[in-house]
Amino acid sequence: MKNILLLLFSFLMISTLKAQDFSIGPKFGVSQANIKVNGDGFASGEDKMGYHIGAFVRMGGASIFVQPEFLYTNTGGFIVDENNNATIETNFNRLDIPMMVGFKLAKFFRVQAGPIASILLDQSFGENPIAATQNIEYRNSTIGYQAGIGLDLGNLIIDAKYESSLNKMAGSVAGFQTDQRQTQLILSAGFRLF
Repeated sequence: MKNILLLLFSFLMISTLKAQDFSIGPKFGVSQANIKVNGDGFASGEDKMGYHIGAFVRMGGASIFVQPEFLYTNTGGFIVDENNNATIETNFNRLDIPMMVGFKLAKFFRVQAGPIASILLDQSFGENPIAATQNIEYRNSTIGYQAGIGLDLGNLIIDAKYESSLNKMAGSVAGFQTDQRQTQLILSAGFRLF
């Protein structure tokens, strides 16, 4: 499987060397995130709004493109502690690096998908943390995926994407085994400088 992914990545990178299109610019947007929790005594809470800001680079030809992004992301979620009848709010500041591969279906419409690497810069709990939060240790980095659609309107790019994690963000809460993974709905806009 690794060899197939490496071969596909190499093919795409070689294709982009012959690129007819190269764009770079700022990107920003909002997200609606949730932490999916599977474990006895704990459940997923409400969605949490977040934001991201950074830059993108797009390389490609008339129909296929590669778009790496470098984003500072503020996100989080809520975990319901059913044992203590309480809600735990978590906040994350991350460096997100998605590597989108996409297809242009018209001059202005795109579909795209790809992996995302997330590096945890900072994590905190809400105003009233409970004892259970003392035993949550979040991973320093996770790998996930994104998929979505996009529009190109002149130099303005608009993306709508879904993101999910491929591995656990944390494995336990208060000593109880859980499987925590974050999902996000993302809406962003960028501006092609050239």
